[in-house]
Amino acid sequence: MKQLAILALLVLSPIAFAHNCPNEMKAIDAELASTKVAGTNLEKAKALRAEGEKAHKDGKHTESMRALSEAKKILGI
Repeated sequence: MKQLAILALLVLSPIAFAHNCPNEMKAIDAELASTKVAGTNLEKAKALRAEGEKAHKDGKHTESMRALSEAKKILGI
């Protein structure tokens, strides 16, 4: 039973990440529209957001979440 639960978690985790990527991108977009971050940090956050979107579209949701999380750190969200 324990093994079945672990297997289900492993199978369903990418699906959960796939559905969360767009929410993360929306949060970043909202912050980019109203942020006081400027210069290099702003450009880096935008680049990471774009990287996250590309990875999401390519089905690489773990990579997408990594990039989007890094962008959120830079933006302070």
